[in-house]
Amino acid sequence: MDIHSAALSRMAMGVFVLAWTAVACAWEFEGTRTLAMHTREGQTLIIGTVEFVPEGDRYRFTLNLDHARFTDHFLSMKEFKCLESPVEIQCHVPYPYPNRGTVSADDLAWLEHSLLFLFKAPRDFGARLWNGLYYHMTLTDAGIVGTPEAIDLNLISAPPSDPSIPPYGINERGEIAPDSRWFNGLSIR
Repeated sequence: MDIHSAALSRMAMGVFVLAWTAVACAWEFEGTRTLAMHTREGQTLIIGTVEFVPEGDRYRFTLNLDHARFTDHFLSMKEFKCLESPVEIQCHVPYPYPNRGTVSADDLAWLEHSLLFLFKAPRDFGARLWNGLYYHMTLTDAGIVGTPEAIDLNLISAPPSDPSIPPYGINERGEIAPDSRWFNGLSIR
């Protein structure tokens, strides 16, 4: 083996080791992970767990909200589990149709659809479904990070035409101003 071939071989081995190390250190879906909401004031509120179990090339997830962290609100003839602050109330809106309940590293849509919320001011009466929040999730080395986006929950007032496709795609979501919501993010770690 000449000197150039040996150098290329060492470089290829170095790239392989770096790639393997990055994969080995990456966040893993398996097991029970903590679900937390983060306020714009920098506080963290743990609201439950998400359990991940391998299922083929995907992971089945089970969302377990800690209902002791929520208060009950009867809004528009329906009971909601809500997180309160003096400036805003955010209520969990369970996705009302079949949910595949699986994710992969590049597809977190069904988990995002399991964590839909609506927001309202404490003085407001009833639920305003056009004030929906969708936490767009991104996989990082430290876990999953969710950033709020605006949605109209009226979209799910009727079943989707194809229940295998999550209804809130990129075109059904809108950006919101940073820190305009009391909870400005969520994490799963």
